[in-house]
Amino acid sequence: MTNADWMGQGSCRTADPDELFVEGAAQNRAKAVCTGCPVRTECLAHALDGRIEYGVWGGMTERERRSLLRRRPDVRSWQKLLETARFDHARSSEEPVTETRAS
Repeated sequence: MTNADWMGQGSCRTADPDELFVEGAAQNRAKAVCTGCPVRTECLAHALDGRIEYGVWGGMTERERRSLLRRRPDVRSWQKLLETARFDHARSSEEPVTETRAS
């Protein structure tokens, strides 16, 4: 999915940008906009891969993103890592199909 594809689908698309680029306790309100966002993963990957320094992206503040980047300097593509993790999670949460036999 390209930037143009996912950016138009974000929960923040109608939000005032000044509310997403805040400091301190106001960041918690900005992060709440990301809750349940259908493109949260793409947004976070974009911010991590692009080393975006300001604002809340994908539910993480700049401080949280910097911390994550320091902890995982080996990651070359956050987009690939997060998409793979999402796929693996979805696959593992599927209930196994079992056959039932009528007696």
